[in-house]
Amino acid sequence: MRASQTPNLSPKHTCRTAQLAALIAAYEGGDPARAAHLALWHDSQETRIRDLNQVAKPFLGDLDHEAVTVTQTSGLPDLLQVLVRDTVEEFEAQATAEAVCARDADRLECLIQALEYQAAGNTLMSEWITGSKDRLKTATANVIAEAAMTTPVLKWRTTMG
Repeated sequence: MRASQTPNLSPKHTCRTAQLAALIAAYEGGDPARAAHLALWHDSQETRIRDLNQVAKPFLGDLDHEAVTVTQTSGLPDLLQVLVRDTVEEFEAQATAEAVCARDADRLECLIQALEYQAAGNTLMSEWITGSKDRLKTATANVIAEAAMTTPVLKWRTTMG
């Protein structure tokens, strides 16, 4: 499959982000189910705007994820529109413990992806790893990041499934 044919959303990324969000929230005293829910929807806008890399973002300005979500949900029943829109709004606002845990989970999962790419031979991952780690907010996510960075990828992959 060529890069242009790859789907916008990665089910692996979304699943691992939701799992990590639940674990981080549980340890941080938040609601694991709410954090996982936020993580499930955190990248839903990418079906419309794709996953933009750091090189492209300065040329496109700030994209309003909430506005994208309004368009995405416009055909849904009102109850479902409110559910998804409120979820995205909460994640973007970063005003709840669960939203912070979900964002940390996203960054942590990106760090883990970068470690996997590095283990597969990509030598250009240092900035991605460092950038992801430096933006973590919770103590729990930082502990997990340190463990991921100091444990051989094949070892933790076989342990965690």
